[in-house]
Formats: sequence, C-alpha cells, structure tokens
Amino acid sequence: MSNLTRREMLERSMLAAAAAVTAQGVPSIAMGFQAATSANDKLGIAVVGANGRGGEHIDQWLKRKDCEIVAICDVDENVGKRRIDDIEKKTGKKPKYYQDLRKCFEDKDVDIASIATPNHWHALAAIWAIQAGKDVYVEKPVSHNVLEGRRIVQAARKHNKIVQTGTQCRSMGGTIEAIKFLKEGGVGEVKLARGLCYKPRGAIGARGNYDVPASIDYDIWLGPAAKKDLSRPKLHYDWHWQWDYGNGDLGNQGIHQMDIARWGLGLDNVGQGVLSYGGRFGYEDAGETANTQVCIHDFGDKKLVFEVRGLKTDRYMGAGVGVIFHGTDGYVSLASYTGGAAFDKDGKKIKDFNAGGDHWGNFVEAVRARDYKLLNADIEEGHLSSALCHLGNISYRLGSPMAAKEVQEKLGNNAERQETFERFAQHLTDNKVDLGATKVTLGPDLKLDGKKEVFVGELADKANPMLTREYRAPYVVPDEANL
Repeated sequence: MSNLTRREMLERSMLAAAAAVTAQGVPSIAMGFQAATSANDKLGIAVVGANGRGGEHIDQWLKRKDCEIVAICDVDENVGKRRIDDIEKKTGKKPKYYQDLRKCFEDKDVDIASIATPNHWHALAAIWAIQAGKDVYVEKPVSHNVLEGRRIVQAARKHNKIVQTGTQCRSMGGTIEAIKFLKEGGVGEVKLARGLCYKPRGAIGARGNYDVPASIDYDIWLGPAAKKDLSRPKLHYDWHWQWDYGNGDLGNQGIHQMDIARWGLGLDNVGQGVLSYGGRFGYEDAGETANTQVCIHDFGDKKLVFEVRGLKTDRYMGAGVGVIFHGTDGYVSLASYTGGAAFDKDGKKIKDFNAGGDHWGNFVEAVRARDYKLLNADIEEGHLSSALCHLGNISYRLGSPMAAKEVQEKLGNNAERQETFERFAQHLTDNKVDLGATKVTLGPDLKLDGKKEVFVGELADKANPMLTREYRAPYVVPDEANL
C-alpha cells in the first residue's frame, strides 16, 4: 500500500507528464495549466471559517471539477456540521469536520486552505497552513495589522507556497481593462484616486455581557485576541466593528476599493504619510470602529483618499461603493465589481468597462504551475492594500475629538482636503448629526518610511507599536526567524 499523500501523488503525476511532454519538444511548464481529469488529480480543499463568506468559498469550490472539498473547519460546530451535510447532499461525499484548524492542517488530504475566518485570524491561519505545507486562498483583509501581513508574504516565499488574496476585482475583465486604459493615458495624467465605501450600517446593539452559544469553542474563536467576554449581542459578523477582531468598513468592504485605487495609481509601497478623521455617529452601540471616516494617503506626487460612510448617503460621481480616478482629461468611475466607465472633463461617457472573470480559477492555475507570479492577487498585493487600511485606522485611533470647525481649520488650505471635508460634514448634517454639539476625531498626520513599512518622525514611538498587537499564547504570529 502506498503511503503517498494526495499532494505527492499529484506532483509526481504532473512531473511525469511534464517530462513526457518535454521530450516531445513542448515546454514542461505547460503541464502546470492543465485541469485535473481524474479523482486522484483533484486538489483537496479545506474551507476554514464556513459561516458568512465561507459559504461563498464552498459554492465556488463545488463548481470546480478539478477540486474537492475534503474538510470543513469552523469553531461553531452547528455551522460546520450543517455545511458538511449540505455538501454531502450535493456531492454524495461527506467532508471531514474539524473545530480546531491546527488539526485540520495536519490532514494529509488537504492541499489548499481556503480561509474565511474573522479578520483577526487571517494571518495566523494562513501562516500555520503554509507551515503545514498547504497553499492558501485567504480572504481580505489578509491581516488584522500591518506587520502580520508582511509575515504572510515572508512565509509564502520561504516555503514556496501559492497564496491568493480574496480581492476578486483583480481578476475581473472590466476592471483589468479599466486599469490598462488608465495607465495608457486614457484620461490623461492621474494623480488622485478616491475610494468610496458608501454602505449604510445600522447599530449592532448595546454593549453588555452576552452568552456565547454552546456550539462554539470561544477560546479558539478569540485566538490571537485578548481573552474577553462577548460584549455584543451577535457573535458572528458584528465582530467587524470591534477593534480586537475587525477593522471597520475600511477592512471589510473598503479593502476592495482601496486595492483597486492603489493598483490604478501604480503604488508599490505604503506611502509617505497618512491622516484620518471621522467617528461613530448617529447611534450608540457596542461598536468601536468609525462608521464615517476619511483617510488621506500621501504618496508624494500622488494621493489616495478614502471615504467611509455608514449612514444614508447619495452616490458620488456615479459610485457608491467604488473608485474614482481623477485625470487631467477626465475621470474613470469604477462602480461595480466588474468595471465601470470613463468620462471626459464635461462628464460625457467615452468608454464602458464590464466583464467578469474567474479569480478561483486563476488561483488553481498558479497552484498547478507552482508559480505565484501567475496570481492576479498575490499575497504581497493583498498585504500592501490591507496595510493602507490599517494605517488609516492607526491615525484615527491616535486622534483627538474636537469641534468640526477646528478639524476643518487644521486640514489647511488644500482645496481637495477642504472639498472632501465639506462633503463629509454635509453628509452628517443630512443624517441629523448636530456638528455643533458632536465632536469629530482628527488623527495626526503621520509620516512613514513606505519601503520599511514603519512610522518615522515625532509620533513614531506612539504609532509603531500599533503596527502589530499583543498576541495571546499559543495563538502567536511568529517573527520572521521562526516562519
């Protein structure tokens, strides 16, 4: 009886086939792109975090004939076993269930970890999977803080693993065409991109002490975070709005638009500086993150401005959740996951962009070819875009509440900053927030060494500790030497 794992069988068969093809004069790497045709060639998938977004992971993997879901891992036993039963009904095969992802990653039938946990687990889950010999598809943001995102990149490169980020717009034909159009000068020179996350969010209920459902291993759910009682009514999803686990809508919906904005501007580091202002307006609840926020990222001759609005709001330049690229000859508005349109300076449409793509297929292609350079959303791209979200939140969290007029004065005479603030203030007024009585938190204008991914200057001693977190043993993101 052979003791070969599924991965070893797959790699041996691919190498043998590649050698045969090479002997006939065809480049061997071509075999890396061939879809599996037999049961033994299927890649074994473990979906880690099966609630919410994890359901989409399951649906996508079930569509593929070259992959098989062999395991479901979720700290909520009810969720995990329900997913297993659903998969068995659809496929006739019952995946294994794990409550502890460490046990899941020991499974030799697992080739790929498909991670859709809460944000505070993304990095450690990805790193543990990589160290266990798995390739990884990890949801956005890839990290809960800047440093652990860089650690995933380092782990992927050290262990030669393929790690795709769940920013699927990178694989959409319409978005790809739009970015190409921008870079070819379609609307002239572009030095400003504006990301928008105009997505109404309601209150999540009063802060208190709530019971954790008995079906959940809460210690594992908390993982790297400090051990605290559940302080919100709903454990699932509403973690997005508490700092220990989530990153607000910057790191929830907004990361998609942050990524597109950075991509379109051609930015390959985290910039020279960041400033953020905002607050949690309109209600009081267990949430901590801002529901209305502006982040201004400085890249020297280029700027990336991001606006979060969690209260009711109108679209801006054709987009509600989207990206606006401002050019000297017009602008491009990307208002959907699959594209948008270009306009001249008078607002007349000059070109449409609209086409889908297969982000999951791109990942599988790269896995089979063993070449991360084939990925549309390699982990380093995911890290850089996630880091911009974290940096904006660091400025905000270091900020001080003050009168709106004082915030506006401190933003200076820059026309773009003033116009953005005026729309921010009008948005709050439209939602019956009294800015005469309500403070706005203004963060410091932090300076950065974009290549080293650290803060510099007078506030560096306060800001740099926020690039990471205190981890709770044994759920510790390793340092570079121990990856």
